This record gives sequence, C-alpha cells and structure tokens, in this order.
Amino acid sequence: MADTAGFAGHPRGSAGYRGVLVGLAAAGIATFAQLYSVQGLLPQLAADFHVSAATAALSVSAATLGLAVAVIPWSAAADRYGRLPVMRAAIIAAVVLGLLVPLSPDFSVLLALRFAEGAALGGIPAVALAYLSEEVSSASAAVAAGTYVSGTTVGGLAGRILAAPVGEYSSWRIGVAAVSLLAAAAAVVFMAAAPRQQGYSPQRRADGGPRLASRLAGNLRSGRQLVLYAQAFLLMGGFVAVYNYLGFRLELAPFNLPQSLASSLFLSYLAGTWSSRFAGRASGRAAGGRRTVLLACTGVMAVGLAVTLFHSLAAVIAGLVVFTGGFFGAHAVASGWVPVLASEGRAQASSLYNLAYYTGSSLVGWTAGLFFQGAGWNGLAGFVLSLMAVAAVLAATLPGQQRQAGNRRTGRRLEA
Repeated sequence: MADTAGFAGHPRGSAGYRGVLVGLAAAGIATFAQLYSVQGLLPQLAADFHVSAATAALSVSAATLGLAVAVIPWSAAADRYGRLPVMRAAIIAAVVLGLLVPLSPDFSVLLALRFAEGAALGGIPAVALAYLSEEVSSASAAVAAGTYVSGTTVGGLAGRILAAPVGEYSSWRIGVAAVSLLAAAAAVVFMAAAPRQQGYSPQRRADGGPRLASRLAGNLRSGRQLVLYAQAFLLMGGFVAVYNYLGFRLELAPFNLPQSLASSLFLSYLAGTWSSRFAGRASGRAAGGRRTVLLACTGVMAVGLAVTLFHSLAAVIAGLVVFTGGFFGAHAVASGWVPVLASEGRAQASSLYNLAYYTGSSLVGWTAGLFFQGAGWNGLAGFVLSLMAVAAVLAATLPGQQRQAGNRRTGRRLEA
C-alpha cells in the first residue's frame, strides 16, 4: 500500500504534477476519441445500415450508456485495488473492444460492442478526478481539473476530426479503426507518464472504510451534489444532442455540405480546450466563485445555441464555437466541484456525476432526435434551451464563494 501520511499532493510545477496532467490528458484523449468516434459518421452509418437519424444516434448513446452504468462499479474497484491499476485495466480493455467495433456485421452487433466499449471506458472518468484531487496539491486542484477537462476536449475532437474524413474517403469502418489506433498510442503515453499514487491507500479489507452503499448514499443526500449531478445530466445531454444532429442539418439546404467539410466544425472543440482551463482559473477569482462561473458559462451556451438558428454557415460556426466554449467551461467547474464537496467517497461522488453526465448524453442525445425529426433544428434548439434554463435555475441555489480548509485525507472541511 502507498503511504499517504504527510503527502499533501504534488505542487504545481513539479515533475509529479506534470506527470499527473500529462497522464490524465493522454487518458482523456484515449477515452473520448473512442467514445465519440462514430458521431461524425452518423449519416454514413444511417445510410449503410438503412436506419433513421435518431436510430443511428443510438451508436453514440449505446457507448455513453455503457459508460454510465459502469462508472460506479469501476469506482468501487478503484477503492479496493487502487486508482492507477483500475485505469490501466480499463484503457486496455477499451482499446481492444474499439478495434472490434469496425468488424460489426450488423447494427445490433455494433450497438452491443459500443455498449461494451463504453463500459470499459468508464474506468477513466470514474476515477480520474478522484486520482487528480488526491495527487495534486489542494491549491492547484481547480486549475488541474480544468487542464484535465481540456485534455478530454482534445480527445473528443481528435476522434471526430479523424474518423469522419477517413470514413468519407474509405468507409466508416476504417475511420473508426483509425481512431482506435490513436487511442492505443495515447494509452501508452498514459501508462508511461502517470506517477504512482501517493495520496490514497487501497481499501483491501471489506471493513477498510465506509461501505460502497454508504458512500453513495452520503453523496446522494447532499442537495449541493444533486444540483451538480443535474448540471451534468442537463448540460451534457443538450451538448451531445447538438453535435449528434448537426451533421444531418448541414447535409440539407441551404448548406449542402459534404461529410468531410461538416466534420471540420468539430474544430469548435478547441474553444472548449481553452475555456475549461479559463473557467478553472476564474473560479478562484470571480465574485461568487464557482457558482458565478457556472452560471456565466451556461449563459454563454444559450447565446451560442441561439446564434446557430440563423441560416448562415458563418453564424452556425460562430454559434457552435461559443456554445462549445460555454459547455466545457461549465463542465470543468461542476466536475471539479464535486470531489471538493464530498466529505467521503470522492471516487463515488465523481462516479455519480459521471453517471448523470453520460445518462444525459444517452437519453437526451437520443430524445432530441425526435424533436429534430419532427420540427427540424428549431425544435431541437428549443428543447436544448429549455434544459439549460432548468440547469441555470438549479445552479443559482448553489453556495457562492467557498473556502476549503482542514484535513484533505479525512475530508473534513470548513465552508464559507
């Protein structure tokens, strides 16, 4: 077991701090490149398997649903066997399954493999923020969380921007395979860079800490945590819905874009790479702290989505950039806040956030397709804007500026 006594986390700028960030950034690339690799290929999947847009989007929802149901079991395994061993096992399994997806003979097998792939991928987001919060100093935790989220945006972008062009000029199968090979390379970087855990000792005994159910219940009894879980469900659901059906919209008049050009709009993810780090820093400086930044980012999302309603490609691009930047800023704040508020069971707190996050991705990402098929882009945008309004009302109930003090190992804290 690691000896956690006296370890206050790697300070910012140290080799250990850089190793944590580089390792988790690589894990984020491997995870999110695979998770969303088919999103830019949905029109091609719909044509190849002769299914509707909403049905094709199930290939995204199957993976995110698999991830959602797996995050809590992965977090329990991380408590028992350690953070790094669990993340390593998860990433290896995900790469192997990702290489099998292109071999799917029919759509039902594709969905089954995507579900299994998502379940394997769940071991990274289920544990990453708990590992990060335990291995870096508390003074750097918010900035580090923002940096990790920025790495996930690079992964999401890489998967989409690689799969779609490769798929257009060959087939969707080769596009997905190319992403899986990229994920394999990122997995190697993760294993080489992430330093051994020093801030946590695995609880190998059955009575070595609060039981899993107790840790889950403790977080579910917290009204503040429930609000943050609602942010994950509502905002992520709306975000995935926009990206799921954007390609279908851009294929239609007045845009009439080929798939390779439509997929280039995924470059908007770069806005999230910047905004997630900016939001992490701003949370410690803005009046009202994390709450102010979370509400501001949700407002930015709404403005960006409204701009995409114009029938102009320039407006769609500008709106998508703003929308994406706002989302990743909000996600960086909310996801980084969850383990801070957890008095016990940080891994379970983060896992519940991820459960809500990917359940929203699965359910809302598919449901929005019904609005898109029935009322076009305006119907989808109206549906997503309503979700964001609910998220903002709930976020307004969160506490303002917060100060953490006490023993980071026991989780005792003072809140102001």
